[in-house]
Amino acid sequence: MKDVVKCIENLRVQLDRHRKEGLKEYPTRTIFIDPLLAALGWDVRDTDDVVLEHPTVDNKSVDYAMKVNRKVVLHLEAKQLGDPLDDVKSITQVVGYAANDGIEWCVLTNGVRYKVYKASEKASAPDKLLFEVSIDPNDSNGLTVEELARQFSRLSRESMAAGLLDQLGTEIFTTGKVRKVLDRLFAETPASFIRLIRKTMADSSVTPSQIEQALRRIWDTGKQPAGGRTVTQSPRTEKATVSGRQTPEYTESHHTERKPNEVIELYRGLDRFCQELAPGNVTRAYKSTVINWSLEKAIFCSSHLQQGGLVVYVKTDPKALDPSMSFARDVSKIGHWGVGNVELVVNNLDRLRDAEAFVRRSFENATRK
Repeated sequence: MKDVVKCIENLRVQLDRHRKEGLKEYPTRTIFIDPLLAALGWDVRDTDDVVLEHPTVDNKSVDYAMKVNRKVVLHLEAKQLGDPLDDVKSITQVVGYAANDGIEWCVLTNGVRYKVYKASEKASAPDKLLFEVSIDPNDSNGLTVEELARQFSRLSRESMAAGLLDQLGTEIFTTGKVRKVLDRLFAETPASFIRLIRKTMADSSVTPSQIEQALRRIWDTGKQPAGGRTVTQSPRTEKATVSGRQTPEYTESHHTERKPNEVIELYRGLDRFCQELAPGNVTRAYKSTVINWSLEKAIFCSSHLQQGGLVVYVKTDPKALDPSMSFARDVSKIGHWGVGNVELVVNNLDRLRDAEAFVRRSFENATRK
């Protein structure tokens, strides 16, 4: 880990030197990519470890093919420094190379940002993005160098050999698939599902209609229960007017579009936790830069979705922060988007669990009469 930390620090110095030069692909590889791969345990000079310009089954080539026990486990395609990495054709190409060769994982990088895709997922190429990490301090989502090193370590030779990236991919993508199925079940609840709940509940006084309404409240379908009161805000927000002009209408997709699957699942997990603090009564509102969660108009949590994770804002006492909690900081005297004086950087599921205590405390503070 120390080698990775030192490498990132050195690369940031190089980035300051070369940012405006528009380095071509080859110098980007030699100055930025090769040193990081070495720090992650990959020897680019050993063909038993890394094959450069590795031929694919369709007579193309990929810049780097990393091996474990002489078997390719990871493709990496390099672009020149400054490339936005957003070209769908390039993404489809690198994912296609890996999928056609039966390789599970592939990376698209410009030497600064690294976008990691799971090639075997049944989705469009851009939607196979698991996570993204950057050495650029202006694009690192508030993470310390040590935290960045832990993110990059997912691509280390040791991690690939241990199958840690496979475990993360399975966790994130499977969770997303199950959630989508549950969305459909709760939105259009089959009678058999309602009967199963009623039977398990062993309370015949609860009617199937009441069970269906409860499911909608719990799962936040955005529909209206009996009485017509909207329990949770639907994905479409109402348009407001300022000086007679309509302000833009923001939706959930405004925040989740083109975000890595890990970030989306972190957001889903945060949303579920916020909803469970007061089932059926928490309102979610989509703003330009943040999503707000409120109870009776009292906002207790805000989140900004970034490419590398969530930035969460809560209403807790910044003076009570434990210095050992590096993911939390006092922003009471710093300009920020969300509501609250404490900022939390959430970039993995373990960190989300750490953040839940802050969100609960903020909920209690914001809703205390």
